[in-house]
Order: sequence, then C-alpha cells, then structure tokens
Amino acid sequence: MALLNGLLPQADIPAPLHDALAEAGERLHDALAMADRVAAAKAGDDESAQDDMPSAAWQALAEPRRAELARVVALSDFATETLARDPSWLPALDADGELDAPPSREALEAELAERLDGAEDEAAMQAAVRRFRRLRMLGIVWRDLCRAPRGQAGEAGMWATARAVSELAEICLEGALGWLERHYAPRWGTPAPRGDGSPQRLVVLGMGKLGAGELNLSSDIDLIFAYAEDGETQGGRRELSHQEYFTKLGQKLIAALDAVTDEGFAFRVDMRLRPLGDGGPLVGSFATLASYYQDQGREWERYAMLKARPVAGDREAGDELLAALRPFVYRKYLDFGAIESLREMKRLINREVKRKGMADNIKLGPGGIREVEFVVQAFQLIRGGRDTELQLTSLAAALHCLATLELLPPEVTETLRVDYAFLRDLEHALQAQKDRQTQTLPDTVLGRERLALALDMEDWPALVARLEEARGRVREHFDAVIAPPEEEDAAVACEDASREELGALWRLELTDEEARETLDSLGFATPAAAHERLGKLWQSRAVASMQRIGFARLDALMPLLLDAVAESEAPDMALERVLPLIEAVLRRTAYLALLRENPDALRQLIRLCAASPWIAEQLARHPVLLDELLHPATLYSPADKEQLADELRQALSRIPADDEEAQLEALRIFKHAQVLHVAASDIVGARPLMKVSDYLTFIAEVVLEQVLAMAWTHVTRKYGYPARRDGERTSDDASFAIVGYGKLGGIELGYGSDLDLVFLHDADPRGSTDGAKSLDNAVFFTRLGQRIIHLLTAVTPSGSLYEVDMRLRPSGNAGLLVTTLEAFADYQRQQAWTWEHQALVRARAIAGNPALCERFEALRRDVLGQTREVEALREEVVAMRRKMRTHLGSSDQAGRQGVFHLKQDPGGMVDIEFLCQYAVLALGAETPEMLTFSDNMRILETLESVGRLPADQARELREAYLTYRGLSHRASLAKAGSQVEIADIDAHRQRVRAIWAQWMQEDDASR
Repeated sequence: MALLNGLLPQADIPAPLHDALAEAGERLHDALAMADRVAAAKAGDDESAQDDMPSAAWQALAEPRRAELARVVALSDFATETLARDPSWLPALDADGELDAPPSREALEAELAERLDGAEDEAAMQAAVRRFRRLRMLGIVWRDLCRAPRGQAGEAGMWATARAVSELAEICLEGALGWLERHYAPRWGTPAPRGDGSPQRLVVLGMGKLGAGELNLSSDIDLIFAYAEDGETQGGRRELSHQEYFTKLGQKLIAALDAVTDEGFAFRVDMRLRPLGDGGPLVGSFATLASYYQDQGREWERYAMLKARPVAGDREAGDELLAALRPFVYRKYLDFGAIESLREMKRLINREVKRKGMADNIKLGPGGIREVEFVVQAFQLIRGGRDTELQLTSLAAALHCLATLELLPPEVTETLRVDYAFLRDLEHALQAQKDRQTQTLPDTVLGRERLALALDMEDWPALVARLEEARGRVREHFDAVIAPPEEEDAAVACEDASREELGALWRLELTDEEARETLDSLGFATPAAAHERLGKLWQSRAVASMQRIGFARLDALMPLLLDAVAESEAPDMALERVLPLIEAVLRRTAYLALLRENPDALRQLIRLCAASPWIAEQLARHPVLLDELLHPATLYSPADKEQLADELRQALSRIPADDEEAQLEALRIFKHAQVLHVAASDIVGARPLMKVSDYLTFIAEVVLEQVLAMAWTHVTRKYGYPARRDGERTSDDASFAIVGYGKLGGIELGYGSDLDLVFLHDADPRGSTDGAKSLDNAVFFTRLGQRIIHLLTAVTPSGSLYEVDMRLRPSGNAGLLVTTLEAFADYQRQQAWTWEHQALVRARAIAGNPALCERFEALRRDVLGQTREVEALREEVVAMRRKMRTHLGSSDQAGRQGVFHLKQDPGGMVDIEFLCQYAVLALGAETPEMLTFSDNMRILETLESVGRLPADQARELREAYLTYRGLSHRASLAKAGSQVEIADIDAHRQRVRAIWAQWMQEDDASR
C-alpha cells in the first residue's frame, strides 16, 4: 500500500470512488514493482529487485502531480491500464511537459516518423502507430481531466481536447500512409503523374468531427478516399490501374489504424460515407466522384460533405476536389429544402433512440449534441451558397459566424456554445473512462460519481440538474430552427376552412360547387374564376412533371398560400398576382420550401403582391429576392448610401477577385434587392417621396462606383495604365469620371428609370497605356466606357443592372463615347444648344476620380453662370417645350376626355423642370446661389430664398411637383401609365400653368 500512501492522496476523492482508487493503486503498485524487478534483473541487482517501494522516477513526482494522478486513475480505467502496462510513460510525459500542454505538431510528426523508420513489416508498423497513439492519448486524457474547472477556461479546454485528438488522428493517418507507400512501392510501383506533371497520391478526406477538427476522445474517424486521375502505376513488379492501386493502398491504410492487435487499435475507421456506402468502390477518381454527386448525390450526403476536409495524402489535390464539389453542397440560392432533409434525419434518429431506449444518450437524445450540430448545419446548408463565410467545417467557427452575420442573436449562439461545450465535456468524461465510444449516461453509482467528479459537480443530482437545463435550452433552440412551422406558429392554421379542406380545394378533390363555396367563404369575389385559375396550375404540365420531393413541397405550400391570400384585402387580385411566381419556381423548389418554412415571409409576399403588380412581377422574374422577405425589419427600411456601400463590399468580398461573372451576378441581385426594399417601404408609407427617390439614387450611385472599379480592373489588366498629363501612372487614379444627367443627376430616380450618363477623362490626350498591349489613351478610355455600358446593360437570368442613355454627351450619338474635360468644356462654351445647357442644370458627378469630379462641378457652375440674353433664352426654352408637348403629351381629344399626362401635358412635371432650368440659366450670372443644386426641389427653395420667386408660388410648385412624382411612383408600382384623371390634380395643374404663363410669357391659350 506504499503507493497509495505515498503517491495517491485521497482527500479530494469522493467516498464512492475510494474503492476504485484503491483498486487502481494496487494495479499500479504491482506494475511498478514488476518494472523495478525487470530493471534490476537486467542490471544484476537482486536486492533492488526485492524492493517494495515505487520506482525513483515515480517517487520524484511533485505533490501537485501526485494529486492529479489520483484524480486521473480514479476517473479513467484507460489511463490506469496504460500506466500499468507502461509505467515509464508517466515520468517521461511529466519530464517533457506533455501533462500540461500538447507537443507541437512538428514534434509529434518527427516522433512518429522515427518510430516508423524502424518498422520492417506491417505488424511492426501497426504496433508503432498504436503505441504512439496510446501514449499521446494518455497525455490528452490527463490534460482533459486535470484542466481548470469548467467555465470559460473549461470551454476552451474542451475545444483544445477535440483539436488534439483530431491532430493525432491526422498524424497517424499521414504517417501510416507514407510508410505504406514506401513499403509497397517495389511491388506495386507508384502512380503515374497527372496531366500537368504533378505526382499523384491518395487523397484522404476527413468527414464528420475529424473534418471539423473536433474529434471526441474515443471517436471513429469517417473517411473518403479519392485520387485525381486514372492511369497505371510505374516502377513496380507489375502495372496496376490507379483504381486497383489506390484500393489496395486504402485497404492497407484502414488496417493500419483499425485492426485490433496485441497493442489494441489506433482509430476505428468508418468508410460508409463514401458514394454508395459499403456497396460502393472503396476509392473513386475525381471525375467519378464529381459525376456521382452531380447525378446521384442525396441530401444527407450534402450534410456529410459540409465537414469534408483533406486530412492526409495529397491535401492540395483534396482542396481541388472539394472546390469542384462545392456547388453540390452549397446552393447559390437560399435552400430551405435542406431543413426537411434534416428533419427526416432527426426523425430517423428519434425512432432509433426510442426503439433502443436511448433517451440517456447525450449525443442522439433530446437536446443532445446532434441537435446543436443540426441547428448550425441547417444555416450552413440553407445560406452557405450566398453567405460564403458559413462554408466552414468547424462548428465552433460556424457558431461565431452565425452571430457575426446576425442570422442568430448573439445570446442564442452564446448559449448554444456554452451548452455544447458542456455536453462535449460530458462525452469526453464518459469516453475517458474506458476509451470506448459511448454517449450513454451510466446507471451505476461508480460511473455516475466519476462523471460528477470529472465535471466538477458536487454530486450526481447536481450534474443531472445541470444537464437537464442544458438539454432543455438546446431543444428550445433546435425547435425554433428545425421544427415544422405549423408546430411553432398556430396562426398558420386556417380560420375559415381547415387545412385539409384547402388541400382538397387545391388538388381539385372538391366538386365545383364545394370549391366555390369554400372560396366564397374565404372572401373571393369571383370564386369560380379563382377555382379555374387554381385548376389550370394543378393540371399544368409543369406540375405534372415535378419530381416527388418538389411536388411534396408545392402540395404542402398551397393550402398555406391560399390561407394567406384569403387574409388580404383583395384575395382575387392577390391570387392572380402570386401564382405566376409559384409557376416560375416550380423547377427551383427550394423557393417553395422557403415560403413553406417561413409563414411570415409568405404573408409579406402576399401583402406586397396584392399592393403592387410591379413587385409581383419583379419577384417572379427574380425569385432570389424572396430572401429579402425573411427580414421584415430591413425589408421596409432601405439603407442609406454608406450602408449600401458597406453591404455591397461585404457581398463582393465573398467572391474571388477574378470571377467577374459572379461579381456581376451579385451586383444585380444586390440592386434588385435594394430596389425591392425601397418599393416595400413606399407601399406601406414608411418613407416620404423625397426619401424614396434619394434611396433609389443612392443605389444607382453605389452600383456605378462598383461597376467603374470592375471595368477599370478589367481594361487595365489587358492594356496597362494610361499616362496622366503629368506623365505619372498610378493604379488607383483612373483620371476618369461618370457624370449623371436627368433623374440621376437630379436625385429623382424612379422605379425602372434608365441612367443618362456622360463619361469624361483627364489623361494625356496624346499618351498611351503601359501594358503589353499598349493603346492610345483615347482608345483606352473608349474601351473603358464600353466596358461600363456592357456591365450595366448585359442581360442574364438575373436581368440587367440599368438601361443606359448616352445621348446627352457632346454631339450626341455622333460624338465620342468618352470626352476629355477640355473638349467637354470647349463644346459647352462654344457649340452646345440651349437645351444642352438645360440638361447641364441637372448634371452631377457621380463616380470617378475626386479631383476630376470637382473640376467638372466647377466647369458646370462656370457654364451655367454665363451671362445670357434673357428674352432669347426664354423663346428657346418655350420653343423646346412646345415641341415636347406636341410629340409627347396627350392628344387634344384625350385632354377633352379628362386625361392628363403627368409629365408632358401643360401644367405637368416638365413645365416645372423647365421653369427651374430657365431660372438657373437666366439668373445664374447675377445670383450664384442658383448654380449649386441639380435637383428641382432645392432649386425652387433657392429661388424663394433669394427673393426671385414669391413664397406662395414656390410652395405651390413644390406641392405640385411632389404630387406628380408621387403619382408617377404609384403608377410604376401599379404598372399603370403616366396618364391620370384631370379631376384628381386639376388644382395643381391650373396653378402650374398660371405660373408658367407668368414666367415664360406664353399665352396659356396657345398651349
């Protein structure tokens, strides 16, 4: 008993563990005595061989280390057996500091390599790997059981334990694989190089917790084997196909770790996650794997591939393979269909748990480890294609990312992190006892007391209470994310008709009379027409040809959609507008799942479609915008320019810098989404008219800035950088500016407005670029302008960014696409028509070199501020206005019928705009304040402030202009024309006509 008295103080060990500690002490005592006798016999010292005291190395253990020893042997039979089997390991680990901190990866790799160098056959290799693993696991278990009490440090310790086990598995895999490659090279040869000349090795993908770098203490390792290219081996006794060679090598690698020998096993290997599982080939080529996942890959395999990571062999080639498989794992759109797959997996797990009575399983049971993983991986599957930051193998990193992206509240991710760490700690303590893969709580007093001590809990009841709290919180968050929506929102249930009845209505199972009665009870004004419309969809070829899972999603959605439609003020109109969207996404059923899984998003969809056919059309044309319905808080709150720029930066930062196509697609989605936000806020009246135009203009400005940057990168990559006037060349100075005219320049963009643009540059007109393909500066900037127009107008499945009108540049379509600032200034001063100076009033520098933009603004003020002959100016403005009314306004017959064209008819918007432009040109020379602004509202305010326009007239013009623009916005959203009933705006029309007649001295009768 000397060992117990000298080395294993029992003061901190609970009474129920004393017997276990005593038994462990006896075993260690016997092992040490045997080791001493063997050592003495080898030394010929018979007296020492009879000594009953522990070895000197063990006696030299410091007192704190002895207390740790007592804790470890009381809690872990694995550690006790290992120390009894190899007593020399404890002093060695203590001397190397491995009981306190893990060795470096490099040190571990070097040690295993040294052990394997002496292995002459497979048996020796396997023994070396197993002893290396057992020694390292002793250190890992020791550190895990003796680390700081659970809490913040404890959570960090749990992740450190998982990381250490994962690293150990990778080192063993790589060491064994390298030994096998060398050992069998004389017999099997080596694989032929790839087409690019690079050597080929087996690619070992770690799946599950190994791929995540978060293995538990006694975990299987899930692997997939692959190789890059087919061929035959070279240099062996006989040639083998790569398929045969890598299969043989893979079989040997599995045995190297998994086979049970006198030394035990290293790691249990599970290969069932490979294509076709146990029935499929052990190894597949990259081409075979890519074809399988593309054509046959199942939803659960997407889930499995989330954590795939190269862990041994050719890791660079492994990264290449995973990059090719990424589109299979992560969809470009929001994939809410993944939730149903996770639900099905969870249902299967629940049935197994129930069948086997595994409620005490802390991994698979309610509120267990797997439910935390499902919560995180649900977001990764759904959003990982869009939010590429979520393409992570580590659960810990993904949890942090969910909070950063605001997909889950920080308090939720923090709770999940803490509870997950507690559950994993508990799992580690269970597995440390016997080095067995178990997650089931013990039913013996000894087992329970061991767990309580390992988790630093007062006793078993205290541990159970803590566990129940953690599992309860996990289950709550799991249900919030994974549970079917009808379980979480009872409001989805139909009020006027049961869900079954609506389902029968949708599936045409009701008689015509029953269907009409049901639709009538739901508030449809024309139930027969609605029934007919639903029937056309049900009987359409598109629905008939849907795959089973897609049809199931549609069938589950339609009763919910009908119920949501019935809640709208005009169900007939809402149904008519929303069904084209449903038809548009029948082949992309993840959108059906999105609406099915998010009742709030479905209600927002119906609300917006009922209010605006334009929005309904946009959503049908760009279903990716349905994502925006998930966030009502931001849907009705457009971002300001700074936020827009930041959001766009973040979206583009997820895309490789050289992938212009993907960047452009992201730009289009961004633009459409932000315009949808503005329209939604406009519909609900959350934003005044001026703000609506401001936001639409901000969107265009941010897009133009990014398009310019993309175009500049593209052309400078091909042609180099142009020479500036001072002879310098800098990569960040384009000497280029985009000027906005019309509604863009006047900060008055509407829905669907095109962009009136002029391009200017200020580089050396006689210079050239410095690239391998040098161009004259003039040609270079023309190419730049063409590239900008292409990026803005190119049509893809996501539509285009904007229509562009370049006719306001000097000399119009006959002029140069890009003009130097000098030439632009000369044209404006010497050749420009009055109408071109009118257009310049509404011009504004939008993007480009800041100094050039400032010079343009100065030039604009100078040109507009020229002294003009007022009478001649008035006549030219009036003549132009008459021409516009003749060609663009309503006919006399239409006018007599009481129809008014908001823009072009007398007293309309253009009258107000021409008044402002005339005032700036007529008064700018003597009233410089008039030259500041490009928008009509502030020009009117300036006219009033400088005393040039009576306050009542200024107010009346502003009110009329806002009314007209408001009606124009509403007409756009309603897909109506620009004509309204005169009676609705007659007072405004009359006042504008009167003020026009007064200012422009045009007889109203002549208009």
